[in-house]
Amino acid sequence: MATVDISGEQFATTIEGNDIVLVDFWAAWCGPCRQFAPTYSAVSEKHQDVVFAKVDTEAEQQLAAEAGITSIPTLMAFREKVLVFSQPGALNAQQLEQVIDAVKALDMEEVHAHVARSQAEAAASANKQDGTQLPEA
Repeated sequence: MATVDISGEQFATTIEGNDIVLVDFWAAWCGPCRQFAPTYSAVSEKHQDVVFAKVDTEAEQQLAAEAGITSIPTLMAFREKVLVFSQPGALNAQQLEQVIDAVKALDMEEVHAHVARSQAEAAASANKQDGTQLPEA
């Protein structure tokens, strides 16, 4: 599958509508981004089951800010709508393949359970901070 350029409007639907999505945050002026682009494109051809998206941080500054991008290139990987990998810096083909293999190998039942626990803990902490008491279970 070839890479696809996505905008802020397409970001959420791309993540929500696909099992595995890799997102390369890049800019035309960025040398490491230009070096990573051919690797990203070549690896995308080998993995038809993965969406390889690209976000131009110059054109999509709000999306880049919302995603917390502070260095480019940054690669993010989503699986079943969950961010499971985020790392700045250009990867070589072998490193990119390792990321893809690791994302595919994740036990998503375990990942979703961890996310649910984290969200419950965050909600409980927020309730304690605002003075609301949760009933003891």
